[in-house]
Amino acid sequence: MTKMPRSNALVAHGGGPTAVLNASLAGIVEECHAQPGIATLYGAAGGAAGLIADALIDLSAEPIANWPAIAQSPGSVLGSSRQDLVDADFDQMTKLLQRHNIRYVFLTGGNGTMRMALRLSEACRARNYEAFVIGVPKTIDNDLYGTDHTPGFPSAARFFLHALKFIGSDNRALPGVTVVEVLGRDAGWLSAATLLAREQEDDAPHLVYLPERPLPFSRMASDVESVYRRLGRAVIAVCEGQLDENHEPFGADVRRTSRAPLALNLAHVLSMRLSKELGISARSEKPGLLGRSFASLASPVDLAEARECGRAAVRSALAGETAVMVSIERASNAPYQAVFGLVPIQDVSGRTRPFPEAWIPAHPTLASPDFAAWLDPLLGPIQTLGRLQQSPTPRQSG
Repeated sequence: MTKMPRSNALVAHGGGPTAVLNASLAGIVEECHAQPGIATLYGAAGGAAGLIADALIDLSAEPIANWPAIAQSPGSVLGSSRQDLVDADFDQMTKLLQRHNIRYVFLTGGNGTMRMALRLSEACRARNYEAFVIGVPKTIDNDLYGTDHTPGFPSAARFFLHALKFIGSDNRALPGVTVVEVLGRDAGWLSAATLLAREQEDDAPHLVYLPERPLPFSRMASDVESVYRRLGRAVIAVCEGQLDENHEPFGADVRRTSRAPLALNLAHVLSMRLSKELGISARSEKPGLLGRSFASLASPVDLAEARECGRAAVRSALAGETAVMVSIERASNAPYQAVFGLVPIQDVSGRTRPFPEAWIPAHPTLASPDFAAWLDPLLGPIQTLGRLQQSPTPRQSG
């Protein structure tokens, strides 16, 4: 590669926001300011839609004093999209890059965004336009290949762990059956994270189901009945992408998406069916978007790594790398240390990394020690519940 004259850069977000997506953006902004080879950093408003419509924001003009607060804020200050793209869209994007002398492109997202990054890189090459396209990983689902974990996942895991812990505390006080729907689409990483909520053997969640294994409703009902008979209560964590043995979402309403069909009310339907099947009162909880946006429970490790992924992306582009994604590589687990590398986007695009079979508990009531050891360093502090040392003792009348 010949030395590139001073050029402009662009960043765009794709897919669902996270609690740390803006931290990655702040890292990109900070590194671009530090690099004399980059003149102006543009942000695409609304993700891919902004790239197509030439809706750009001059991020270099944004006051530096604003970025610390932005980095700690959930969502995406640029906006995002899940727009289905066709070949003509990439032609438009390439023309935009040429028009604005943009040579460095940073696309932050998950599976769909990495596919977009690969296609944009190919479109630039087809037009003989030299551009350096870098993928910045981001997804709460943790289903990207090529990286130990993805920014956004540890914070969402920390949220759902606490959500199940606190719902379990409520359930212990006023017993019943509660089905909690956990984000994650068709990968069980976040559902499995709730296993770490347990402090004692009878703590919630009492049953955890992962979408990597189809689940007959009859088996779930039997599991719930067994726990309920033993404890007089049950809290169940189930992934939003869980399917039955016929690969159907238990009769839940379904929304067709660009990725795959997704149940809209899975926990509600399951709780209603359990009530009818077992003759007990059951309710549902769906934290939903809180799980990916609750910045108060953002993992400190996640915030720092997301920011560093942004910085690493800029350095990689200026070094002449293209069509690669920044990866997080675990150098050690105790103490936890990570380094940042690169993987070809073609090895990531269009693939979904499932929760490892070796880490799936043999029964939904059991723990997963190896997974817990892997996840624990990423989470940050976990609140411990206070408990009485004494058990209630019935008093004798008279």
